[in-house]
Amino acid sequence: MAARILIVEDETELANLLLDYLEAAGYQADILTNGNEVIPHVDAQPPDLILLDLMLPGKSGLEICTAIRRYSNVPIIMLTARIEEVDRLRGLEVGADDYVCKPYSPREIVARVKAVLRRTHSSEQQRYGEIQLRCSTGQLLIGGQDVGLTALEFHLFELLYSEPGRIFSRDQIMDRIYSDYRVISDRTIDSHIKKVRKKIAALLPDKELIHSVYGAGYKFEVQ
Repeated sequence: MAARILIVEDETELANLLLDYLEAAGYQADILTNGNEVIPHVDAQPPDLILLDLMLPGKSGLEICTAIRRYSNVPIIMLTARIEEVDRLRGLEVGADDYVCKPYSPREIVARVKAVLRRTHSSEQQRYGEIQLRCSTGQLLIGGQDVGLTALEFHLFELLYSEPGRIFSRDQIMDRIYSDYRVISDRTIDSHIKKVRKKIAALLPDKELIHSVYGAGYKFEVQ
């Protein structure tokens, strides 16, 4: 089945041009022109990738990206006429996967879409035996059943899972999963680890996946 791309762009001619190029490349595409429509649409019809304009009527692209990242890892490419470095950094900090400045070639957008989907697809279905990580939906599955992790818990598990056997200190974990740099303590990380372990144990009671390493931190390992 062709990947479905959601185009969020209030310039109608540009949106239709992108749609034509994407469909010619074999993708399915939908267009939204108002930021307030995006979250309900994503919830009802989850896309495989979002092309998200920064400046929109209703909610801005930054607001939309921030909201989506609370529960989904769907790839997002931001499109904007603002070229200042600070704007690019803000887009990436709230979770955008790529950033393209206007004016751009529709062919470039198609190439970026292909590259991001290729990268996402290669890591999306990470498996370790009966353990499966779905990065695009933020789900950890064990034996096909969703463990039910929150977005933050998923990012924590994904970090440990990405390098089996590697010990991550609490400081490293905090740096990686708290992108807004909130002031938190070691106990916060320990609390999240405890919750993740409890949820995993409900579906996998005979195996320990997240191991404490005294005085060092935590690691993922199936023993």
